[in-house]
Amino acid sequence: MSDKLLILDLDETLIHAELVPLELPHAFVACPYFIYTRPYLDEFLAFCQQHFKLAVWTTGNQLYADTIVAHLLGSADQLEFVWARDRCISHYHSELDCNYYIKDLKKVKRHGYDLEDVLVIDDSPEKLERQYSNLIPVAPYYGEPADKELKLLMSYLASIEEADNIRSIDKRSWHQQVA
Repeated sequence: MSDKLLILDLDETLIHAELVPLELPHAFVACPYFIYTRPYLDEFLAFCQQHFKLAVWTTGNQLYADTIVAHLLGSADQLEFVWARDRCISHYHSELDCNYYIKDLKKVKRHGYDLEDVLVIDDSPEKLERQYSNLIPVAPYYGEPADKELKLLMSYLASIEEADNIRSIDKRSWHQQVA
């Protein structure tokens, strides 16, 4: 296993949650959402657990995060941490006149992780605006059964897991490297 920490987002990255069910089978119900898991999720999580230290950081609340993690992994015991919205920074976007959340990796660094060894997989690049060089951006998942993002990600992660400095790798066009 690598010493690298891989932080996973939940909503629209690993899962899609809906209050009203879609016209396809859901994986489970939680908090009171119908949860749709991204295709290849089980294989992806198994791969990640073998190759990385693993954590979850969502902008959802802690109860939601813990519930989803329990359904996906059985328990959070094998994770470094499960963080939620209370670990994010609320930021006002004046042009859109709304707040959004930032995941500031300085908080991860304060827990002893070297940011050169931290990767974040998230569908919302603005959440990593302070440490964009740690982000592997993924397309948002809305329940499409033919989605292959996690399958492609396994190949990409395998190609960069031994890098000395994750931050020095341009990850914006990672799809082109595995296509």
